[in-house]
Amino acid sequence: MKKILTFKQIDELAKKLSDYVSKNTVLALIGDLGTGKTTFTKNFAKEFGIHENLKSPTFNYVLEYLDGRLPLYHFDVYRLGSAEEIYEIGYEDYINNDGVALIEWANIIESELPKKYIRIEFEYALGESDEELRTVDLSYVGDKEKEEEMLKYVDFSN
Repeated sequence: MKKILTFKQIDELAKKLSDYVSKNTVLALIGDLGTGKTTFTKNFAKEFGIHENLKSPTFNYVLEYLDGRLPLYHFDVYRLGSAEEIYEIGYEDYINNDGVALIEWANIIESELPKKYIRIEFEYALGESDEELRTVDLSYVGDKEKEEEMLKYVDFSN
């Protein structure tokens, strides 16, 4: 489901999703540079109980944060040459390790994402003159029942 949101509303969405997710949840973030993926991630982590400052894992591909409600595995796959390269960093171990995997630039590894995951796509709000607005498309891929539950929980349904 798509909605146009302010950055403040995106922060609130990050807060609600951080409370909603459970063990082995994968969050796939998609969007161009500057659309809000990293800001969302930082707010999500803060609300998830991560006290250290999130660093960009661009050169590490994945960083682990173990002091939150559950372990958080923050991926940035922007620099991967192919989707299959994700397995070289232990991807399967991370997404099945009782934590939450948050993947920036997830469209690059879309073919390798699990059957069920939360997909969040950020876009510049076309036709809107306000730079503080983004179109956010939120879905729970592979499970319509969970999607309805999630959209209601985070107050994203109509």
